[in-house]
Amino acid sequence: MGEIWTDRAKYQSWLDVEVAACEANCRLGRVPKDAMQTIREQSAFEPERILEIEAEVRHDVIAFLTNVNEHVGDAGRYIHVGMTSSDVLDTGLALQLKASVALLRQELAGLDAAIAKLAAEHKATVMIGRSHAIHGEPITFGFKLAGWLAETRRNHERLARLERDVAVGQVSGAMGTYANTDPEVEKLTCEILGLTPDTASTQVISRDRHADYVQILALIGASLDRFSTEIRNLQRTDVLEVEESFAKGQKGSSAMPHKRNPIRSERISGLARVLRSYVVAALENVALWHERDISHSSTERMMLPDCSVTLHFMLREMTAVISGLGVYPENMVRNMNVYGGVVFSQRVLLALVDGGMSREDAYAVVQRNAHSAWNTNGGDFRANLQSDPEVSNKLNADQLAECFSTELHQANLGVVWDRLGL
Repeated sequence: MGEIWTDRAKYQSWLDVEVAACEANCRLGRVPKDAMQTIREQSAFEPERILEIEAEVRHDVIAFLTNVNEHVGDAGRYIHVGMTSSDVLDTGLALQLKASVALLRQELAGLDAAIAKLAAEHKATVMIGRSHAIHGEPITFGFKLAGWLAETRRNHERLARLERDVAVGQVSGAMGTYANTDPEVEKLTCEILGLTPDTASTQVISRDRHADYVQILALIGASLDRFSTEIRNLQRTDVLEVEESFAKGQKGSSAMPHKRNPIRSERISGLARVLRSYVVAALENVALWHERDISHSSTERMMLPDCSVTLHFMLREMTAVISGLGVYPENMVRNMNVYGGVVFSQRVLLALVDGGMSREDAYAVVQRNAHSAWNTNGGDFRANLQSDPEVSNKLNADQLAECFSTELHQANLGVVWDRLGL
C-alpha cells in the first residue's frame, strides 16, 4: 500500500495520464505516429529533478512536464495539449485511489475468511450475551462472530461500490468546458486507463467522491474498532473469555511480569480514531470556491495516503488477531452461570406464566429470587427457586431444569448460519 502513495508512484500516475491522452489524440489523428512512438518509448521522469525544477517554478505539474520534456525532446509539444493541471492531478489520483481500494478489498477478504472460520468452529460454544455490559441471556460465540462477519461483508459491498465511484477521470481542460480539447479525447483516455469520464467535472473532479472514500475507510475502521473493543472487554482478567495470542518471549509490562495485554486490539482502536479525525477535513474539502481552488490539495496530500495505509495496516492486524485468538469455553460457561444462572430468569418467568401464574406475580417471584442471589456472595438463583413454594407449586423439578437449558437459545440460529453460508 505504501508504494501506491510514494512520490514516484504519483508521478508515474501523472505520466500514465499524459501518455494515454497522447494515445487518444494519436488515434484521432492529432499526434503523428512517430512522435507518439517517441513519447511511448522515451517518456520518463526523475523525482529529484522534478523537485529541483519545482523549487524554481513553484508549480508541481509544470515541473513534472518540464522534466518529461527533457526526455522526449520535440515530441513533447504534443504532451498536455488542451489539458489543465487538474486533468493530470485528479485523473492520476483516481488511478491511485482505485489501486488502493483493490488492495483494501484483498485484505478485507482475508479478514472475512478468518472470521468465518472462527465463527464456524464456535457455532455451539455457549456464552452469555450482554446488554449495558450486564449479563442478559445466553448466545454462542459463533453467533457473536456472525454479526462481525455480516458487517465485514457489508464493508465488502461498500468497497466494491467505492472502487467504481473513485475510478473517474477528466480531460476537460480549464473550467471543464472542453473548450480546447475534444470530449472524445477524454473518453479514449479514460478507456485506456480503465476509468470512467466524470459526468460533469468543473476544473476539478468534485470532492464529494474523495469525501466518500475517506468516510468509507473511516467506517470500516469503526467496524474494526467495534471488534477490537469487544475483544479487549472479553480479555479482561475478571472475564477472560477470549485472549489475543501471546508470543514466546513477549513481555506485557516492564514492572508486572504477569501481564498479558490486548495490545494489538488497543492499537486498532487507537488508529480508528485517526481515521475518524480525517472525516471532517474530507467533508470540508467538498466546498471549493467556484470552479476550483486548491484548498483541498494540501489536506489530501496528507489525508489520502495516511487513511489508505492506516486502514490497510489495521485490516492486517485484525486478521492476525482473529486468526490467533484464544477462546476459553470453560470461562464462558463459568461466567454465564454466576449466581446460579440468573440469566435464565426469562425462561422461569414464562414457565410460571404457562403454569397459570399472572405475569405480574411471576415477574415479582422471579425478580425476588434473582436479586437475592445477585446480592449474596455465592448466591444461587436456581437453589432459591427450588426452595420457593410459589415456584415449586407451579413447576416440577424437570420443568425447572428445562428452564436452565441453553438449547432454546440456539434452536433458531440456523437461519443466521444459512444467511452467511456457514
